[in-house]
This record gives sequence, structure tokens and C-alpha cells, in this order.
Amino acid sequence: MLAARYQAFKSMMDEQGIIFSFSGYLSEGVLYSLGEALRHKMTLEETDVTTVKKVFSVFVEQSQNIIRYSADKVSGSAEQGVELSSGMVTIGREDGHFYIVCANSMRSEQVDRLRTRLETLRNMDKDEIKAYYREQLREAPEDSSRGGTIGLIEIARRASAPIEFDFQPIDSETEFFCLRVSI
Repeated sequence: MLAARYQAFKSMMDEQGIIFSFSGYLSEGVLYSLGEALRHKMTLEETDVTTVKKVFSVFVEQSQNIIRYSADKVSGSAEQGVELSSGMVTIGREDGHFYIVCANSMRSEQVDRLRTRLETLRNMDKDEIKAYYREQLREAPEDSSRGGTIGLIEIARRASAPIEFDFQPIDSETEFFCLRVSI
């Protein structure tokens, strides 16, 4: 029964073109290791260098957003300096393109601001995104920002189609956020 259940899960992922998937607690160290595995996998499949760079860059940006902004975190003592953030990252192929999906819980109070930023980016064409990127580089970062504004623009710059996103309430204080990028 156990093998059948997980074989069915693996088959479902294969049918959806998923080549890489991680769900759990992330740290910078875990991100580095996963990134190396992803880069090697794509290189072994002889994916062109430009696509590898774009997919890898979006994967890193999305994973860093999970690390920085996930509402589900566990921390060690100050001496340990350890913080892990829960989320998931999935990479797949569909219709000859790669897609990268990240998801994590976030505080409900942050949703409107993030939704506004993502809608702005989704409604821009490539030239507008490029100009917006240059403009934001000249601006001072917001006090509460940990790089997310530029990171989201970087993601939109590399996307081959408008970014997709959604929010699902979990409870009165938390929502589940999902972002999909096609390359």
C-alpha cells in the first residue's frame, strides 16, 4: 500500500512534467544544495545555457522570498543563528517551456501590498518592466523590505509570459500564497 501510494504520487508529478520539487523547511544552505542539483539536472539534459540561467535565477529569487517572508518559521537560539522557513518550490516542463512555482504561508496583513505589486508587474509589457526595474534601482528600499521589490521585478523580467499568482486564506491571520513563472 505504501509503495503504491507514493508511486501514484510520483506518476502524477511525472504527468504534470515536474522535474524538481521540494516541500519543507528552507535555509540558505538548503537553497544552495538544491540549486546545485537543479543546475546539474538541467545541464545533463543539455538545456541551453540561457534557459538554465533564467530558470536558476527565478528559482533562487522565489526560494529567497520563501526564506524571507514565509509565516511558517522555526528558529534556534541567538547563538545557533538558525532560522528555517517553510514553503515549496516546483519546477516542471509544459508545452516546451519550463515553469517554476513557489508557495508558502504569509501573514494576511501583507497580502494586499504583495497583490498590488504582482498585479502591477503582470500588467506590464517587457519594456515597461525594464524601465520600472531601472527606476526601482534608483529608489531607496522601503524600511520593511528585504529585497522583495527588486526580486519580484527580476522574476518578471525573466518570465516568458505574465506571472500567475493566487492567495488562499488559511485562517484569520494567514494566507497561502502561490506564484507561477513560465520561462
